[in-house]
Amino acid sequence: MLTTGVKGALWLAFSSVVAALGQESIITTNSQGADLQIAGGDVGKGQILVSSNDYWGVIRAAGDLAIDFGRVTGINYTVSNGEKNAAPAAYTYNPVNNMNNTHYSTTGTANFTGPAYADPSAQDVVIIAGTIGHSTVIDELISSKSIDVSAIKGEWESFTSQVVENPVPGCSKALVIAGSDPRGTIFGIYDVSEQIGVSPWYFWADSPPKKNKDLYVANKKKVQGPPSVKYRGFFLNDEQPALTNWVADHWEDTPYGTGYGPAFYSLIFEVLLRLRANYLWPTVWATMFEVDDPANQPLADAFEIVVGSSHTEPMMRAQNEFGHFYKELGPWAYNLNNETIDEYFEYGVQRAKPYARNSLWTMGMRGTGDTAIEGLGVDHIVDMLHVLVKNQRQMLSDGLNVTDLSTVPQTWCLYKEVMSYLFAGLQVPDDVTLLWADDNWGNVRRLPLRNETQRQGGAGIYYHFDYVGDPRNYKWINTIQLSKTAEQMHMAYARGADRIWVVNVGDMKALEIPISHFLDLGYDAKRWHVDSTLEWAEAWATREFGSEQAKDIADVMTKYAMYAARRKYELIEPHVYSVINYNEAEAVLQQWATLVAKAQGIFDKLRAEAQAAFFETVLHPAMAGEIVQRISIGAARNMLYAGQGRNAANKVIQEVLADSSADANLTRRWDSLLDGKWKHFMDQTHLGYDGYWQQPMRNSLPAMVHVQTDHAALAGEIGVGVEGSNATVKGDDRWHPNSANDLSLPPLDPYGPATRYFDVFSRGTKDCTWTATAAQPWVKLSPSTGTVGPNLADSRVLVSIDWKSAPSAPFSDTVKINVTTPCAGKDTPPNILLPVRVRSVPSTFTKGFVESDGHVAFAAEHFSTTLQPSSAQQDDNKKEEQVTYHKFTRYGRTGSGIGLVPLGAEKRTIETAPALEYDLYLFTNHSAANVTLYLSPGLNYLGDGTPLEYAISLVPASATTADSAAVVVKHVRPVGETVGGNMPAGWQGAVADAVWGRTGNYTTSSFAVPREGPYKLRIWALMPGVVVQKVIVNLGGVRPSYLGPPESFFVGRDQVGARNGTSFLNGAGVLGGVGKRCLLR
Repeated sequence: MLTTGVKGALWLAFSSVVAALGQESIITTNSQGADLQIAGGDVGKGQILVSSNDYWGVIRAAGDLAIDFGRVTGINYTVSNGEKNAAPAAYTYNPVNNMNNTHYSTTGTANFTGPAYADPSAQDVVIIAGTIGHSTVIDELISSKSIDVSAIKGEWESFTSQVVENPVPGCSKALVIAGSDPRGTIFGIYDVSEQIGVSPWYFWADSPPKKNKDLYVANKKKVQGPPSVKYRGFFLNDEQPALTNWVADHWEDTPYGTGYGPAFYSLIFEVLLRLRANYLWPTVWATMFEVDDPANQPLADAFEIVVGSSHTEPMMRAQNEFGHFYKELGPWAYNLNNETIDEYFEYGVQRAKPYARNSLWTMGMRGTGDTAIEGLGVDHIVDMLHVLVKNQRQMLSDGLNVTDLSTVPQTWCLYKEVMSYLFAGLQVPDDVTLLWADDNWGNVRRLPLRNETQRQGGAGIYYHFDYVGDPRNYKWINTIQLSKTAEQMHMAYARGADRIWVVNVGDMKALEIPISHFLDLGYDAKRWHVDSTLEWAEAWATREFGSEQAKDIADVMTKYAMYAARRKYELIEPHVYSVINYNEAEAVLQQWATLVAKAQGIFDKLRAEAQAAFFETVLHPAMAGEIVQRISIGAARNMLYAGQGRNAANKVIQEVLADSSADANLTRRWDSLLDGKWKHFMDQTHLGYDGYWQQPMRNSLPAMVHVQTDHAALAGEIGVGVEGSNATVKGDDRWHPNSANDLSLPPLDPYGPATRYFDVFSRGTKDCTWTATAAQPWVKLSPSTGTVGPNLADSRVLVSIDWKSAPSAPFSDTVKINVTTPCAGKDTPPNILLPVRVRSVPSTFTKGFVESDGHVAFAAEHFSTTLQPSSAQQDDNKKEEQVTYHKFTRYGRTGSGIGLVPLGAEKRTIETAPALEYDLYLFTNHSAANVTLYLSPGLNYLGDGTPLEYAISLVPASATTADSAAVVVKHVRPVGETVGGNMPAGWQGAVADAVWGRTGNYTTSSFAVPREGPYKLRIWALMPGVVVQKVIVNLGGVRPSYLGPPESFFVGRDQVGARNGTSFLNGAGVLGGVGKRCLLR
């Protein structure tokens, strides 16, 4: 059990060559072109020089760097303030009396001590670090013009680092780090740590240091300016069971609960700073940050971490404080108990005043425990909040002795129902940051309008990588698609939401990758642009594991992000992926199996010290994710097989049980890793959700059915099932007419999939041979004979057409396939009916998609051309910047998305927006061809008055714009209005499916197709945020699936007889696809 005291905190913090991720590198292992050796050679035990008048947090970080040199070179460096026999730096504070939390008082003084100082040894000094205006040594170097800090002076969190000759007497050269403010200096120090080979995740993800004996500084000056976003950090939330159980195992309880004290938080503060972040919302569920341990808040200030509080915790008071200490003093209702609540807030100001320099105040008020205010209409709530916030601001002014409140950072989080108050007339003071929120699922709900970008307080984003609530919790492991984060956050940044970025990270552990990505975007949005995800992933993998396998690791990372994000694990149920249509379930399982195999191969090649980190961040989530898919799809197969009376239904049960054991064993492996260092972080249940949003209390399997195999089925020893149907022959069931002896396959034609299939299976007690025979010789069966039985595998028969031998177009017929077996006795053998359609497109159709099986489906990226707008949009006599279509790569559910850039552009009309044009050849005339777009689940981020919108038309290729009768353009607004705290209609389905369009008819438009021939489909995205992933034109043949039909045949790319097309994996550009190859499963 580790101590909760400060000594324990600092012991943990201090006991603790790659370029800094995406930033300019000045450290090298090559002496060529170097200006200074800082490790190896004659350096010995180097020394880091600081000034005693610098910030405690800077000196503490210098101590980390000294130890980081030891991690890399094997020799810990020393820290000196230039004085002999100097006592360690001390941060002195007055602990709050946490035994009386209604009347402010303190209990004397306490200190945090920094790293031990060594006596000065000028000849050993290799690094000098300090803050402009707070470091004697840095200020003297500035005065002597030895360093020029004009580029960073007065800037936010900026630093320079350069080699300086004779910086102090006795030192010939040193690397000098000068920060514009304390965090600027700290970031400069940790920049060196990262460059010499210590990952920010050395503790939390066990990333091994890169061992090197010789380290040099290049002959160049580095200037790191202010971050793109001012406040960047995360919210520790939903921290039960995993994080809380882990903390309880490692530290003694506080007087109020689990030991969330300085020992824990020092590790959080350090990783934030190493990640170049500065802002924290502490844990909330069963904790009280400022109360649990009186050292928590001062320690954050000492570390130079800006402390805030969540959307439900105004004025620096933890959510649970009112219930703990004020429950006898009236309800949490400002209209009924304002005097008590004002006193409650005033106490928060008093308690935080000593740490105001590193405080960011959450304003406003919500209901009890992350709920809306109850019992009042919206108008009354708005009026009450106006009074409340006016009073809160007066408390800040009086309590902090500040007349200009614009100097006091404040934010109002417009989360859930609070956003609706703004639209109902809520007036937010101009110097208060509007913290817009996403929908808890990574889709921003609202961004600054053009007339809101000049607010003094600016705007920010509260984002989610973890959530508890509708439509389902997701809090187990990483399910975040990095490219989606990049698209959403860059859209926020482009519209001026750059004051605060804070992300809900749940337990934090297992989210190392998306946390790093999010914070890097916020630190340097220009460097990590919207298309940089794969490059970022490779850079991250290089830092953590070295360059040898970085490309492969990045590939696994980004593929995993897509597979996991296409539907959260908690929403994976047997009904999701089709086990009968489009080979969908098999394709999904193949993707996961290939991913796990690649990840395992990488793991096996890594050096032993890197394997734990790789397992935690990459291999474990891939293995865990595959198991969840296998369990769900296995249960779906069981139900299909049981409905068909297959003996194999029972085998599938055993396979699912084995997968359940594999899930449990994977948790055991996690818990035993590194002698149990991370035990409990996989305590979160993740199997057994049954339509209810809340977590199950215990992992459990989906419902499955056992088939009694002691006797044969009434319908005989063998059965036959076909692609696209749950039915079986022979026999009666609810999927086909009584006593029917025929089953129809989906059709085959030259432009459709290469094969269809049917299964021959055992539903009896003895082995049976079978033979399948087609009525036409150009219908090919593979295999055409086999044996099934109680202990033998079922047979899958692939049906194909020899198109060279088949009748010429036009031809349409239904070919019978008989399946016979001696086990049937005198029973009539079942027939499989195969519709065959031989048709061709005219030679004049040279490029475009061709209908097959009553539909056309394609990825949005495969457009024929773009049509430029007919006119330029004007605003205040100024021309709008031009918008173009952009491909978002490794994005969406299968590969990419197409949307408008720049992301900050205003809404267009069809006259001022470019159009995507797709060439189609349609055979089926239909009065209502339904065109469905799979759109990324965006929201009305410019407000309901300027909703997300696109326009669409489907016309014969011969039609002209002058032919108004033939050209019908339809406008689609998929996202409805937000009413109160509710989300728009269809939202639950959209976020569960990860697209608008699969559930409901929100993105479906109907068009007449009067005749066979070529058609033009045009889509106008009228604003950024309309990101089209896939298009499906349904002429009556689309069957149920999750991802939609595979991409259709494309004239000019595909060749008849050389294309597979049996699953979505055969589509061009599919991430993790197989091209023309067949499925392996």
